This record gives sequence, structure tokens and C-alpha cells, in this order.
Amino acid sequence: MPRKSTYPTSTDQSSLCLQYLRRCGGSARLCSINFSLCVIQALVNRKLVKVTNTGAGFYVELEDAG
Repeated sequence: MPRKSTYPTSTDQSSLCLQYLRRCGGSARLCSINFSLCVIQALVNRKLVKVTNTGAGFYVELEDAG
């Protein structure tokens, strides 16, 4: 029987990242997020978040559902 991995999968990390952004009001500075760039890229590819440059830094924002 295969052993279950004790390490969280990227899908678990993606949902945690989305929860974090929701708690932060929908956006957070990219440098302050403790999630890997692979997780953030996966969310961008799925069009759940976007990365914007405000001139004062890069922000990760939740995409509008509407």
C-alpha cells in the first residue's frame, strides 16, 4: 500500500493562499506573502489572482468574480 505524503500539496497551499488574501482584504504585497512562487503562479494560471505593479511594489490581488 502506498504511503501518504506528510507534505502539503500545492492545492492545499493554493487554498491557504486564497484564504490569506481574503483575510487581508483581497490584496497583499508580494514580498510579504510566505507562499512559494509556484503556488502564486498556479493561482495566476487558474485566473484566481492577478499580480499588479502599483509603482510602490508588486501586489497579489484576488480576481473579481463578476
